[in-house]
Amino acid sequence: MTIIAPSLLSSDTFQLEKQLQEIKSAGANYLHVDVMDGHYVSNINFGPKYVKDLRPHTDLTLDCHVMAEQPEAIIDSLMEAGADIITFHPETTRHAYRLIEHIHEQGKKAGIAFDPSVAIAAYRDLLPLADQVLIMTVTPGFGGQKFIPDMLEKVQEVTELKAQNYYGYDIEVDGGINDKTGSQCKKIWCKRPSRRFIRLRWLN
Repeated sequence: MTIIAPSLLSSDTFQLEKQLQEIKSAGANYLHVDVMDGHYVSNINFGPKYVKDLRPHTDLTLDCHVMAEQPEAIIDSLMEAGADIITFHPETTRHAYRLIEHIHEQGKKAGIAFDPSVAIAAYRDLLPLADQVLIMTVTPGFGGQKFIPDMLEKVQEVTELKAQNYYGYDIEVDGGINDKTGSQCKKIWCKRPSRRFIRLRWLN
């Protein structure tokens, strides 16, 4: 199936409670939360306190995309705050394997994210460990960017690797998703055998 994960980055802070109700009524059960540290990306956004304040107000799955240098410095606080899924960029830490293990030890799901400039092959050894693989289809750090069509090749690659090796990760596509680009990603998924799963990010 396809899951639409609305992006908190596209919300109106002063209308957030109303918008949470709207997206849940529309059928969403995930909320994509971009955590930015001002170093890996230039913006600063949605730290652990925000996640902690948000958690009592929604039962949506909080899918936290950590765009930060040394993510291990912030991930424990996010998990304690109520994050359900923690996805990080493996090039931002010296111990990506151990970090995935640690997230799992806390009973949370772990994901790895691929910047447009990072090849899947660079971190292929992590794929069997991941609960989620996020393909960035824009440059991380800013909302409202246009979808990069060449990234469809990466979606194809991780979809094929999942099918060939019976990996268990979900596939998430992040950035510039609309009816057209979402359909392009879903078309790749639909070519694969059963039990394939792509999650598309919405509202960015």
